Amino acid sequence: MKRIYVVGTADTKGEELAFLADAIAATGAAVSRVDVGTRASSVPVDISAKQVAGHHPDGSAAVLGGDDRGAAVAAMGTAFTRFVRSRSDIAAVIGIGGGGGTSIITSGMRALPLGLPKLMVSTLASGDTAPYVDVSDIIMMPSVTDMAGLNRLSRVVLHNAAQAISGMATSPAPAPDGKPSIGLTMFGVTTPCVTAIAGQLRSGYDCMVFHATGTGGRSMEKLADSGLLSGVIDITTTEVCDLLFGGVLPATEDRFGAIARSKLPYVGSVGALDMVNFWAPSTIPERDRGRLFYEHNPNVTLMRTSADECRAIGEWIGTRLSLCEGPVHFLIPEKGVSALDIEGGAFFDQQADAVLFEAIERSIKPSANRRVTRLPLHINDPEFARAAVAAFLEIARH
Repeated sequence: MKRIYVVGTADTKGEELAFLADAIAATGAAVSRVDVGTRASSVPVDISAKQVAGHHPDGSAAVLGGDDRGAAVAAMGTAFTRFVRSRSDIAAVIGIGGGGGTSIITSGMRALPLGLPKLMVSTLASGDTAPYVDVSDIIMMPSVTDMAGLNRLSRVVLHNAAQAISGMATSPAPAPDGKPSIGLTMFGVTTPCVTAIAGQLRSGYDCMVFHATGTGGRSMEKLADSGLLSGVIDITTTEVCDLLFGGVLPATEDRFGAIARSKLPYVGSVGALDMVNFWAPSTIPERDRGRLFYEHNPNVTLMRTSADECRAIGEWIGTRLSLCEGPVHFLIPEKGVSALDIEGGAFFDQQADAVLFEAIERSIKPSANRRVTRLPLHINDPEFARAAVAAFLEIARH
């Protein structure tokens, strides 16, 4: 029987944990109370902190009983992550916590499948939640008051959280329509291309488009690693620029790693490799003053990549795609890589583009499964979108 896991540090949040679990149980949902505290507690739970801590690679002694609270919290986060991965009866997870509890519980939540309900009621939910959510679908709910005993406001917040998680767990989303899913990457300057590709494939595929803002690429690759994608059309690889040259929307060093691990059919291109992203002009590093910039909006400033930077970008991409043993077809649009890189556009630079294209061709090791094709088109030309669709359908059939 699937159950809602109600998780908290019973040594410091026992009253709130009991209230929340009772409120969920009152909706008719099955509940398991889970303690992830690092100190002894007398609050009744269904799964004790010692049971959770036992999932740590070095056993419960690595988590409980030490004097270093920071080390204990980190170790409990590792244990809780391994604990939730071992369970087959989780319908949803709801957590309550301050700094330590939020860190522990969201560590485990991030390891759960996308789509499984995850709600974190936290004192940190109104600040920078990126370290806790990352590329998962965790819902962060502000507790408003600190969790230091129940009060008239915290009872309302926890009651609402109970109703929300119960509704999500007991009324799940309808099953998908059975179409295979593919991931696509898009930026504003490659929107015409990716929109056209998705339009042509949507009748046969569930097209999942990801905004190439660093988290977008990581989200797509998490789905690939999770076995939830049947292929990838990675038109917009711009996150690599920010990774290599200090932009604010970077990929990680593992960009393309999921493609290599999963061996999914992959069609890639050079979308928006003509730019590095910064915030408002005042945030541009001193080293880059005097470069060619384009003000995308008052809060986003784009810097044109130089020929030397394009060489490094091309070599970085080519080297990593050469590790892919699944089918890879990389397309090069010779007339420009973004809406700004077009004749008469702010970033039109044929020399830099030529260096980029040559570096990619030279760095991607050819094989029966890997090839590069040049097309005398702009990336946003309708013909380029049709070529990308044809390339994907060809390798997806094999």
